[in-house]
Amino acid sequence: MPQLDFVYQARAGRVVFGAGSLQHLERGVLALGAERALVLCTPEQRGTAEAIAARLGARSAGVFDRATMHVPIEVAREARERAARLNADCAIAVGGGSTIGLGKAIALDSGLPILAIPTTYAGSEMTPIYGLTEAGLKRTGTDLRVLPKTVIYDPELTLTLPTGLSIASGINAIAHAAEGLYARDANPVTSLMAAESIHALAQGLRGIFARADDLHARSLALYGAWLAGSAASAWRCITSYATRWAAASTCHMR
Repeated sequence: MPQLDFVYQARAGRVVFGAGSLQHLERGVLALGAERALVLCTPEQRGTAEAIAARLGARSAGVFDRATMHVPIEVAREARERAARLNADCAIAVGGGSTIGLGKAIALDSGLPILAIPTTYAGSEMTPIYGLTEAGLKRTGTDLRVLPKTVIYDPELTLTLPTGLSIASGINAIAHAAEGLYARDANPVTSLMAAESIHALAQGLRGIFARADDLHARSLALYGAWLAGSAASAWRCITSYATRWAAASTCHMR
């Protein structure tokens, strides 16, 4: 057994996982000390976002559906202004990396707490990596302020993710986890997370390929994506990792 010599830095955050866990949404908003949530999404996810807003009832400040890839700074500013105008005291990012990236951009400047509801296997919700595009140039960075305070993983919300995109998104997550096994600053905790992530994703993606509505397979894939993102978040070399993570595009399109 190799000599044990490492540093491990845990990232604070609350995770609610399981089929039907969206039922804990209002409780999650209240746990943030918030009362009015602006729901963020892409145009394609408008229906899902409206359903979440309806579930919140009076605690919803509305829906902002302009999230897009690589987070144009103009969109981030518009979302922040909308949140301020509607007196929103938190934001709910529902979708893939594009929407969660928008939530991070809002949190970076405003400090607004973010509750993330991933519907792909991007894993972005577990990392402090953000990206903003201005005048055609994208800059990335890391900042603990952008980490969602709460993440709700409900596999039922991934059932409409097309099989092809599910596989591509999941394989991208496997790549992140595999890198964790030989990262310079890996440690026993991240190595365990990475190995378990690869195992869960491999099983889950096989099941999704065989039957797209297999909820157990969807749960395994989402579990694996959570572990991949968690492992990446814990690496001390995360700053150098940011460019490689941001370059992965397939799983950020929904």
